[in-house]
Amino acid sequence: MGFSVIIPARYASSRLPAKMLKEINGKSLIEHTYSNAIKSDASRVIIATDDERIKTVAEGFGAEVCMTNDSHTSGTSRIAEAVSFLNFQNDDVIVNLQGDEPMMSPSAINQVASNLVSSGMSVATLCETIDTEDAYFDENCVKVVYNSRGRAMYFSRSPVPAFRDGQNINLDLCFRHIGLYAYRVNFLKDYRNMPISRLETAEKLEQLTFLMEGFDIHVDVSFASTGYGVDTESDLIKVKKELKK
Repeated sequence: MGFSVIIPARYASSRLPAKMLKEINGKSLIEHTYSNAIKSDASRVIIATDDERIKTVAEGFGAEVCMTNDSHTSGTSRIAEAVSFLNFQNDDVIVNLQGDEPMMSPSAINQVASNLVSSGMSVATLCETIDTEDAYFDENCVKVVYNSRGRAMYFSRSPVPAFRDGQNINLDLCFRHIGLYAYRVNFLKDYRNMPISRLETAEKLEQLTFLMEGFDIHVDVSFASTGYGVDTESDLIKVKKELKK
């Protein structure tokens, strides 16, 4: 099974400006993410960005770059524009690897691409168990609930499932969504015509528009380590320590 990886990378960031170019143990954040992607089974890895500074750095370490506009509100939106410029067929599989995920395992990238094909659903993504109540209540930890067939029922920043007896939280039922997606090019073409749903606007979660428009999302527990994403300065410090090990 062949697939390509597109890494959406914007320069602006409200919590950590210019984070894609932050230095982590001698390499930029975006280079660490790219390095993991090229270790996967992907036949092609592309960085989609809106900024010439990211383009210059990315081409400096040998990456293919696709320039996009600066109005995108999500990684999927940026990738949907990118595939309109690139030479892909409708059935080609694209993995969306966020540029701020420098510890994402190549095996997880392979897994989400494989799950898209085997599930027959429109989109595939991954999750992992939540092991602390602090994470369960943290709005930056996106929770997902899915059924016995792996079909997503809902994603939320709120603690879901909610436990009526708040003293007995069963973390075995709680899963953190990992922001790694796989989809086919024809879905991305459809996505370009989708209005942003009110749920996406409320929760700031792009996948809620997929669900509102009736598209199935396959969810599976990641077999491999996914590490930490970088949203804040403290995340950056944590990732630097982990990557030194």
